[in-house]
Amino acid sequence: MSGIASILRRMPTRWRGAAAVLLLLPGHPTPKEAVVALARGTFEVKLAPQTTAHEHAGGSLGRLSIDKEFRGDLVGTSKGEMLTAMTSVKESAGYVAIERVTGTLQGRKGSFVLQHSGTMTRGVPGLVITVVPDSGTEELTGLAGTMKIIIADGKHSYEFEYTLPPAQ
Repeated sequence: MSGIASILRRMPTRWRGAAAVLLLLPGHPTPKEAVVALARGTFEVKLAPQTTAHEHAGGSLGRLSIDKEFRGDLVGTSKGEMLTAMTSVKESAGYVAIERVTGTLQGRKGSFVLQHSGTMTRGVPGLVITVVPDSGTEELTGLAGTMKIIIADGKHSYEFEYTLPPAQ
C-alpha cells in the first residue's frame, strides 16, 4: 500500500479521491504487480521426424523433434517434441507440442516451457501457444503469457504477449 500512498501524495489534492478508487479497483496493477509486455522477433525452426511409440495404420500419426533459434526481444534456443495427426480430409490436421525455451527475454535470463495446440480445419488454421504455468526459472520466474507465430514469405516471426513480476 505504501507505493499507492506515495503516488497519491504526489497528485493534486482534487484528483486523489478518484485516483485512489481507480488504483484500488481489482485488476488494476499496483506498482509491485506485473504488467503486460509485448516481445517481437524472428526465429528459425528445424523439425526432424522421430519414430513413434506405436505403429498406426496409414501413418496418420507422427512425431518430430523441434530445434529453434530466437532473435529479437527473445534471444535464445528451444528444444521440444511435437505429435501430429493427419486426416483423410485435405488440409485437416492437428498437432500438440512442448518446448523448453532457454535465453534472455528483454534483458531477463532464464527458461520456460511453451505448450502448443494447433489444428487445421480444411485449410483454416487455429493455434494456441501458452506458457506452462510456473515453468519460468531464474529471472523468468512467474512468467505467464501467449505467443503468436506469423509465417510470411517462408519466414517465421513471433509476437509474445506476457506478464512477468518486477525484477527483484
